[in-house]
Amino acid sequence: MANLLRRLRRDISTVGDYAEAMSYAGHSYSLFPQVQQTMTGDQVEQPGHDIMAFSRRMYANNGIVYACMSMRAHVFSAIRFAFQRFEQTRPSGMFGTRALRVFERPWPGGSTQDLLSLIIQDLDLAGNSYWVRRGDELVQLPADQVDIVLRIREDGLGYETAGYMHWPNGRGSGRRGIPLRVGEVAHVTPPTRDPFAPYKGMSWMRTVFSEIGADNLMERHKSKLFENGATPNMVVKMSNEVDDDSFEEYVAKFRRAHDGAENAGKTLFLAPGLDMEVVGKDLQQLDFSSIQGHAETRIAAAAGVPPQIIPLSEGMQGSSLNANVYSSARRRFADATMHPLWQTTASSLAVLAEDLGGSARLWYDTRDVPFIREDEADVSAIQQNRAQTIRTLVDSGYTAESVVEAVNSDDIGLLQHSGLFSVQLHPPGDTQSVTDPDAGSSEGGSS
Repeated sequence: MANLLRRLRRDISTVGDYAEAMSYAGHSYSLFPQVQQTMTGDQVEQPGHDIMAFSRRMYANNGIVYACMSMRAHVFSAIRFAFQRFEQTRPSGMFGTRALRVFERPWPGGSTQDLLSLIIQDLDLAGNSYWVRRGDELVQLPADQVDIVLRIREDGLGYETAGYMHWPNGRGSGRRGIPLRVGEVAHVTPPTRDPFAPYKGMSWMRTVFSEIGADNLMERHKSKLFENGATPNMVVKMSNEVDDDSFEEYVAKFRRAHDGAENAGKTLFLAPGLDMEVVGKDLQQLDFSSIQGHAETRIAAAAGVPPQIIPLSEGMQGSSLNANVYSSARRRFADATMHPLWQTTASSLAVLAEDLGGSARLWYDTRDVPFIREDEADVSAIQQNRAQTIRTLVDSGYTAESVVEAVNSDDIGLLQHSGLFSVQLHPPGDTQSVTDPDAGSSEGGSS
């Protein structure tokens, strides 16, 4: 151990240095605390194993978390990848090449939807998703087996990512870490970054751990209420003359006859000397549905899923059932939750795609996503308005090239006039009358 400490005293400036320092005699060691960006000297950002384990447990045991994650995954995984051209610094048309095949068939038997489903699951549970390319296949690195290796910037202004370290089967497996370069790893994060470590993402579940725990407790309370008689807690009083054996015998007999949901509603007969007092509250007195509904809504809000979409109890009441309310909720989910996720994912995966220079970028195509198909009507209306604007401006004498550029850029200052007026676009001062071609031919024939 002393030798290991001496090795760690030297500066660690590369991913290879970190791999060598953290492995000794075939074993891996973890001596660095979890790094905060503002703390000087720390150079490794390790994943939060406890947080990830808790997130996985909540995903498996909480119906609201599962519903939110399933809805996010179903919509998120419906897109296709494409390359998008740039014309005069603005995004233009999309096109495809064979270079997209690695995203269409990321591994044998895999599809784009499989790839995206794993990415969104990582983002929901861990806040980060790591991928590398090996030949024509994409390989997922478990988020809890990857360290972000940091170094202090040359100008001293904080940290920057120097690379990544993958620990196969975890740090305690005894296997040597695998160093990876920054350009070798597609590090996908959600739009919301960790405020204490902006070089990594943050799971939305971290903000509602207390709500998730409370929701689990409410479900347990509801189950136990039915298990213990489907009635509020009661105290049964007996006379002082009852001996211990008779008391225990009566308690056992009472429980057999009245405990459990199957015995709920039975008539209760009390022997002389017994009295009963209710000391608990039923679900209605607790306003249970309202309390649980509020917790569900807070969980859904953190996931960016409106309660009308899943749907939750609070999303199925009153005006929330209105079709316009659902349409607004659907649009909010697509615009504020899905599109930012698609954008960050496409930008992050671009390091694994073919380099097209500055002429195009890896982007996403939503035209085949059923969830936002209603938005196509809005797109058609916008295109129709743009086409009408182009027609009007061209008929008014502006050059077609400048009109298209001005409409696409939303900058009317780019318009250039041709000097021609009216729909005929005659030069100004031209007094030539527009005559019938047949009339002109007959006049020439008569002369």
